[in-house]
Amino acid sequence: MRADLAHIDAWLFDLDNTLYPESAKLFAQIDARIGAYVARLLNLDPVAARTVQKGWFISHGTTLAGLMAEHGVDPHEYLADVHDIEMDVLRHNAPLVAAIAQLPGRKIVFTNADAPYADKVLARLGLAESFEAIHDVHASNYHPKPHPHAYHSLCEAYRIDPTRALFVEDMARNLAPAKAIGMATVWVDNGSEQAPDADRSYIDFVTHDICHWLEAILEDR
Repeated sequence: MRADLAHIDAWLFDLDNTLYPESAKLFAQIDARIGAYVARLLNLDPVAARTVQKGWFISHGTTLAGLMAEHGVDPHEYLADVHDIEMDVLRHNAPLVAAIAQLPGRKIVFTNADAPYADKVLARLGLAESFEAIHDVHASNYHPKPHPHAYHSLCEAYRIDPTRALFVEDMARNLAPAKAIGMATVWVDNGSEQAPDADRSYIDFVTHDICHWLEAILEDR
């Protein structure tokens, strides 16, 4: 591994719009189902529901966190509903599978989604056997990224030294808490960012495609 990453022994990856391209628009399907869920629950029209949905995303980290805090929604029922989508837009990504396999150390998925959904996405991409574990929103006790508890719960659960970990994520704001506890950070700048911040001091590396970035660092050995 290249010198500035030689200390990394834990490779942490977000799922949606990180391990597959934003252009797949998979999350757009989820976003639409979230909006429909909020509209049904609160008896709102689609425009008003989207305003509420995005407000909770900004203030609580996820719409689910807002729904749980303000309406006592069952997270299992909600996640099963919003993740009931077609995944035929995803394809087996052999180069990404190969690149992740070559990374020295542990590999873990760190997502605000749930493990059943993550398992289906990983299977479509050919990554079902690539990761040691999936640390999902249930494992984070419903404190989603960027809540600091999510990062501490991950490190505690898998005995990760954050100063020897690298986190890859498409939402730039979710990298700030990782950097604060010593992780190296990679922002997948693919247009999916929904809450941009002018401050980018917590970002160590930027890429438009995580597979290309991984191949580059593996070649630079």
